[in-house]
Amino acid sequence: MAPSIRTIAKLAGTSVSSVSRVINNSGYASPDLRERVEAAIRSLNFTPSKGARMLRGEPSRMIGLILPSIDVPFFGILAHTIEQHLFECGFQTLICSTAENADHEARYIAMLLSQRVDGVIVASAFSDTGHFRALADAGIPIIAIDRDLSGIADAAVMADHEEGGRLMVRHLLSFGHEKIGVVGAPGHSQPVQLRLAGIREELAKTGLEPLAVSLSGEHSFAETYRLARGLLEARPEVTALIGTTDIAAIACIHAAHDLGFTVPDDYSVIGFDDLPEAMFVLPRLTTVAQPIRGVGIAAADTLAKMIAARESGAPPVAADTTRMPVALVARQSVGPARSV
Repeated sequence: MAPSIRTIAKLAGTSVSSVSRVINNSGYASPDLRERVEAAIRSLNFTPSKGARMLRGEPSRMIGLILPSIDVPFFGILAHTIEQHLFECGFQTLICSTAENADHEARYIAMLLSQRVDGVIVASAFSDTGHFRALADAGIPIIAIDRDLSGIADAAVMADHEEGGRLMVRHLLSFGHEKIGVVGAPGHSQPVQLRLAGIREELAKTGLEPLAVSLSGEHSFAETYRLARGLLEARPEVTALIGTTDIAAIACIHAAHDLGFTVPDDYSVIGFDDLPEAMFVLPRLTTVAQPIRGVGIAAADTLAKMIAARESGAPPVAADTTRMPVALVARQSVGPARSV
């Protein structure tokens, strides 16, 4: 059990009210009294409660991290990176997984307000971000990750999703692919829509467009496998499949295999993310690598700087959107287009 103020007072040979004055730095305490109380605190390894610190108006040293899910590998890696980096910066992180449910997101925001967090990092799954206004109105810095939070966030950090879409198409075109299908999820996700915009833009440069686009609201292996299998059965003339994520691309490889085809001889497949799993699927997945850990560290650093500026009275850190570069990672899942 944690030691009480009464225990500290007994060890220091003084009253509870005197200990309270020392802990809260309120009222006069002689040097001798302060020394005895602080010695007792050290010997008992006493830490004032978070509630007491908050009542004194001190920073909570707590950060809220709101994510659509943490059972998706991308967000799991992101959450771990941010939590560990913030810990090194002296903050503790409350990780809130909304399960892509707007009501859950709103309830987490209310909880973070009640905990008086010093800042929030968020990847919202929804286009309606009005419920974040309460955080902004309370003066809590907000950093958006992986997507914009226009009009609400103080800054945003994300990969260059559109360029990633363009890179995927350029690579497939270099192997002679023109009949290209797209499989992905979640369809409402801003990053997925930006990648799709890059795909369409790059194809349009050569007078092409996706032969088929199949998106779902559920981002899982099972659901994207269903989409990929359905697309291959309905449009067998495609020669290449773009997965808007590595999860979708790996599902495409399995769907092609289960239909009796091989990758890349019959169908080429390319993904986006460069998750660890991309190296271990067979054939190894060609993908666009985004700096998942880099995004997390940059977001945490930006928020820490904003909080430090606010606490010191320095000019606020300028709001900005950082788009981090992506890169093609060529492996074995893309080959020359077959004759159709």
